[in-house]
Amino acid sequence: MFVVKSKGERHSSTLRTSERGRLTEKKNSSKIIKERVSASGLGGSLTVEAALVLPIFFFAALCLVYLLEIQSVRFSVRNAAQNAAEKAAVDVTMLPILNSWKLEADIVNLIGAERMERSVIEGGSGGLSCWRSYYLETVGMIFVDVRYKVRLPFPRFLNLSLDLKETFQIRAWTGYQPLGMEEGEKDIVYVTDYGSVYHEDYHCRYLQLTIRYLPESRLSGLRNQDGGIYYPCEKCVHADTMAGVYVTEYGNKYHNSLECSGLKRSVRAVKKSEVMGKGACGKCAG
Repeated sequence: MFVVKSKGERHSSTLRTSERGRLTEKKNSSKIIKERVSASGLGGSLTVEAALVLPIFFFAALCLVYLLEIQSVRFSVRNAAQNAAEKAAVDVTMLPILNSWKLEADIVNLIGAERMERSVIEGGSGGLSCWRSYYLETVGMIFVDVRYKVRLPFPRFLNLSLDLKETFQIRAWTGYQPLGMEEGEKDIVYVTDYGSVYHEDYHCRYLQLTIRYLPESRLSGLRNQDGGIYYPCEKCVHADTMAGVYVTEYGNKYHNSLECSGLKRSVRAVKKSEVMGKGACGKCAG
């Protein structure tokens, strides 16, 4: 049986169908908008977290790099200071004064001035301080004290730095023991390369150079401990004397340079039976 619908009924049915379609489309559009809003909110949250975490991560990485560099610098400074101190231990046996400026220069040369300029040391190659180092002749020890500062990974206007220092002791070098000479053997004497006498006491004043620095104008009336006058050293005084000169208590020459070989003395321990053509020292072996 067929039901015949009128035009009005068909039009009403079409309107209802169209209305349902529009409602369905609105629901779908609303769902899509909500999903987009949710996705946008998640992305914004990730961006905020990244903005907070990344700077902390990079700062932590920078601190780690700085820590490794500081450890590397400390190792380099201590190793160089020990090697420089070994050289100084030989020098003080000839001239019983520790030259802290030379010690500092030797450390810089051993590390490398360019390496220090690129390091975190404040002042680069000029950032070391060794003036607190000294040599104590009574115990034959060199006390090394090297101090410096390293920059920290903070803005420069904060002026933050870390104070570091390396301290240690090293015994002055007193020469090699000749082969065949037993330690504690008797009849051992001490001689110098150019001396005319031998010494029984290693600490004899003739073996221990006491260097004085004084104005050149005082030379005319100056006498050494034996009453003799001072003559110009043929090794370092080639023309006019300097404003100041170096003399020793028992020497008979004045010097323009502290590095002159005439101010250095090599002392050797030998058997007395091996001393040929040398007399006994009037101070310690008379």
